[in-house]
This record gives sequence, structure tokens and C-alpha cells, in this order.
Amino acid sequence: MTSSFKAPPADKFVLEEGAELSPRFDANGLITAVVADSRDNAVLMLAHMNAEALRLTIDTGIAHYWSRSRNSLWKKGETSGNLQMVDEIRVDCDQDAVLLKVRVSGADATCHTGRRSCFYRKVVGRDGETRLEIDSEPLFDPASVYTDH
Repeated sequence: MTSSFKAPPADKFVLEEGAELSPRFDANGLITAVVADSRDNAVLMLAHMNAEALRLTIDTGIAHYWSRSRNSLWKKGETSGNLQMVDEIRVDCDQDAVLLKVRVSGADATCHTGRRSCFYRKVVGRDGETRLEIDSEPLFDPASVYTDH
């Protein structure tokens, strides 16, 4: 199966209530993807997808994204072994963002720092200063997995 997308309809009701998947990619051809764990709904990462990444994700059941920094398509977890197996894809009301519910294989880590989630730091106010606190440890050693970081 090869997924294809129609242009978003002009009719707001059809866009918001219809059954047609019509993603609204931005001027750079991207759509925001929020990624959450299927088991506990923890937010794992925020990424972007172009039409090819969204098609591959739908067709293979494995999350693919568009890397803005590398300007290339990437299959999440291909290098680390922490593939994201997609259980569910949702779109928001106006189809300009997607939510992927995934199960992560391997070490169950999503972040390139080796942690489960890319959101591993909390913003805290203490003694009149705003700082970041790390609240999780890496599940794998990124230096042993990635050569370009």
C-alpha cells in the first residue's frame, strides 16, 4: 500500500470533520509530529515530517521523520536500534500536526542523548534564578552508537 494525500479542502467543516487525510504541510513542506509512548502517554519527542516521511510511517508502521538539521529523511532508531513502532496516528483538528503513539524497541530510548524522552530537563525557579534540572539518566551510551555527535 502506498499512501497518498489530497490537498486540504477549502471547506473548514470538511477539513475538521471529514474522513479524508489532507495534511496541511507548512511553507517548507513540513508538518509537526508529537511522539508519545503508547503504554503511558509520556511525550517522547517533537519532530517534523514531510510527505514522504508521513507516507513511509503510514505504509511501514515504523516512524520516519524529516531532519531539518541534516536536510534528509530519517528512520528513527535505525542507527541506535531504538525503532519506533507506530500503534496509532492522530491528526489535530486542522490537520497541521500529527500525534504518533509508538512503542520503542531496543533500550526504549528515543533521545540521541540515550534517554527515554527528549524532554528530560525541567525548568525550575530557585533562589530567583531559572535553571534546568535533568531528571533522567541515559539508557544507552550515545558515544558508542553515534559517530557524528
